[in-house]
Amino acid sequence: MADAASQVLLGSGLTILSQPLMYVKVLIQVGYEPLPPTIGRNIFGRQVCQLPGLFCYAQHIASIDGKRGLFTGLTPRLCSGVLGTVVHGKVLQHYQECDKVEDLGPGNVQKEVTPSFDQVIKETTREMMARSAATLITHPFHVITLRSMVQFIGRESKYCGLYDSIVTIYREEGILGFFAGLIPRLLGDIISLWLCNSLAYLVNTYALDSGVSTMSEMKSYSQAVTGFFASMLTYPFVLVSNLMAVNNCGLAGGSPPYSPVYTSWIDCWCMLQKEGNMSRGNSLFFRKVPFGKTYCCDLRMLI
Repeated sequence: MADAASQVLLGSGLTILSQPLMYVKVLIQVGYEPLPPTIGRNIFGRQVCQLPGLFCYAQHIASIDGKRGLFTGLTPRLCSGVLGTVVHGKVLQHYQECDKVEDLGPGNVQKEVTPSFDQVIKETTREMMARSAATLITHPFHVITLRSMVQFIGRESKYCGLYDSIVTIYREEGILGFFAGLIPRLLGDIISLWLCNSLAYLVNTYALDSGVSTMSEMKSYSQAVTGFFASMLTYPFVLVSNLMAVNNCGLAGGSPPYSPVYTSWIDCWCMLQKEGNMSRGNSLFFRKVPFGKTYCCDLRMLI
């Protein structure tokens, strides 16, 4: 019980601290660019035309709604985080109790050691079930969070309170409205999890020397690196999920002429891929001007 409470408190604290970052990221993901590009330098020192980064974007939001405006959507996101942590822990606890029952079977015979790869598959499957259950339960709060953020674009107040947002979604879209964008989000989580754990197993088994004294630290580092790599590869699923969660919901940020109406998440995926925007919002600091945009940014002004 104490571990669960500490996880909830830690997760809530991280959620509060990261709320402005997620707010900016979501607005960028839907393609909202209120600030013109500026002249900057890339990692190689060359002058480039780039869009404002996280801090300039956050300052723009604060100039309109105040610093409290940077925490728009925090309440449903906190609910999602707390509920997701509890559900995730309950599912894993159920599997642990099943293992204890099996270990206390007739004769109390010690089982053979499970092969390492089979153990990875077993643990990954259980983690997948726990994450999927948590995602399924918390997705309605995720949808409310995204829509309360996106309404900044059109200055609406349609999704302000948690209760009012639930009533609005149910009245206009029914039960399915609470699960808009669920499929790509689930697929992204599952693919990322399996990819991360599989890569970490291959690296730890075949690339690292078991004789190294700091083997446990090296394995933890490899898990972090493979997790980052897997999240980069599956980012398009996150983008498509967020776009579908706000698509055609009655807000300016998710409706024509600002945003097209997608018939399905596959249609959204194909259109983003065609436009070359599959990584939109992935970077919050070095942001190049999207392909096809006609911003006025003349490098010759610096000469």
